[in-house]
Amino acid sequence: MCGIYVSIAESEYIKPGKELEKLLCNRGTDYSGFKEVQIEANNGKSYNLCFTSTVLALRGNDINRQPFFDTSSGSVLCWNGEAWKIGQECVTGNDGKALFALLLSASSTESSSKASAAVREVISSISGPFAYVFFDKLHQQLYFGRDRIGRRSLLRSEFVDRDLLLLSSVADPTIRPWEEIDASGIYQLSFVEHVVSPVTSHHSNPFYHICKHQWTTNDDQHIVSNSPSYSIYLQANHSHQYPSLGNFNSTIPLTYASLNLQSASVESLRRHLIESLRLRVSNILQLNPSEGSRVRIAILFSGGLDCSVLARIVHDILPAHEDVDLINVAFENPRAINAAKTHSSNKDINLHMTATGYEVLENNPYENCPDRKTGRRSLSEIQSICPGRTWRFVAVNIPYTETLENRQIVMNLIHPHNTEMDLSIAYALYFASRGIGLVSSSPLNGSPYKTPARILLSGLGADELFGGYVRHSTAFRRMGFEGLLSELSLDINRLGKRNLGRDDRIMSHWGKEARFPYLDEELVRWAVETLVTEKCGFRLPDDHVESEPALEAGKKVLRLLALKLGLCSVAQEKKRAIQFGSRTAKMEIGKVKGTNLIC
Repeated sequence: MCGIYVSIAESEYIKPGKELEKLLCNRGTDYSGFKEVQIEANNGKSYNLCFTSTVLALRGNDINRQPFFDTSSGSVLCWNGEAWKIGQECVTGNDGKALFALLLSASSTESSSKASAAVREVISSISGPFAYVFFDKLHQQLYFGRDRIGRRSLLRSEFVDRDLLLLSSVADPTIRPWEEIDASGIYQLSFVEHVVSPVTSHHSNPFYHICKHQWTTNDDQHIVSNSPSYSIYLQANHSHQYPSLGNFNSTIPLTYASLNLQSASVESLRRHLIESLRLRVSNILQLNPSEGSRVRIAILFSGGLDCSVLARIVHDILPAHEDVDLINVAFENPRAINAAKTHSSNKDINLHMTATGYEVLENNPYENCPDRKTGRRSLSEIQSICPGRTWRFVAVNIPYTETLENRQIVMNLIHPHNTEMDLSIAYALYFASRGIGLVSSSPLNGSPYKTPARILLSGLGADELFGGYVRHSTAFRRMGFEGLLSELSLDINRLGKRNLGRDDRIMSHWGKEARFPYLDEELVRWAVETLVTEKCGFRLPDDHVESEPALEAGKKVLRLLALKLGLCSVAQEKKRAIQFGSRTAKMEIGKVKGTNLIC
């Protein structure tokens, strides 16, 4: 995980302000560096480029300083990502260093058009989450963008009257407005006139010209297309293969076959998750082995289906001596507390025994949060089937006053997102990723603890891939498989346009990197190309095939995998949105809409 800042100006070098510099350093706590480059464009103008990178070292054997700079060509790379594969080859060592070498080679040809095509070919061949800015000094071209699912943040702010363009991982709170760079393609800014033809869209003013090369063709604007529009610019012999996200399987089933434990899709999902997690939990650089050396991985853990399956498979991959932290966040919600008091005839504080054997204070605002209850239940089940490992349940309890104290910070981080729903989700991720809570065998007491893990695993993406939202069941109820397929396709194709950039800005603030195993390119490709009845358990009224066993239709394939892995109770858990499970939603007024603006 790294922080990126790049400024382009005519008059002077524009470095990040103090507030923005601090935010960037929060993202990358191991190193901070900058590089200034001046170029003379063929229009007679001089441009000042300032590159700043902060580094959170997670791969390789040591810290690789950024920005990457080539003294021979003068080219520069700011890289924030994890290139798990380039083409079909797994990347060993530091991925940023390997990528920079490929980009330098691609841009070394004298032909500007061939260099442009080769650079875009390299970028398009990356599998993994990333945001980047690459400056090809030889041809005076600047490339920037995000991976096609949008898992890393990159924002833009421009001031035409000042001839100034800013690119940054996070917004400077003293500057407005910022906009999120769309994840639908590769952006190319040319300082040379008439070099780049606008492929699908472009933006220009007297200061600069930007062209966007879409990931997909004009005929097929789906994120899952495997025919990049810029392929017409490439040579016939490709040195890399694109990490295609597949073609959505829109086949409407004419007959229904039972989705059960023996179904091939259950085993296929298991294999894809194992491979995805193996990439994300192995070979993690630890700069200070003596400090928390047994903890490298933490899981954002509500106790629900998605995160519990990740925990179970992680157990099969990690060495037994490595501990795993399960971070569970709960909030003091005044509205929920007052509502509970109104409906309770007994105002005294009583003790009772839960199903897992824990003594719980009935009126404890944290232990009564839905996600805390499911978290403790799922922990008990995981411990029973995965002995020999320390599973550390980190109970993150957030008083209402602390939520209010951090409101402005969270609002600044989520910018340009600005709705009540954005804020309530961000609260949960902000405090969970901080990783400060209580650890104990009982909720009645605990020892203060801060996770040393710098990798956070998230179950995000499973609902979109396997039909886990209420709207999926609603679409099926109203329009059958046609409605369900339409809703699933819509969800998958707008992944890169939704909230992953926002979530990245929130969680990276604590010097942590979020990784999303369900959004691995190969897993996504398999999911979108799989027949809907091999993923979901929805059936028409006249389908009399008995499902074995009886489970909720949404995410049926994942529920069956949970059963296969021994998570019998987890397989039954219902979907619950993070803002309701942790009780960050509607803290003051119950009728507040999630779409209401916060500023």
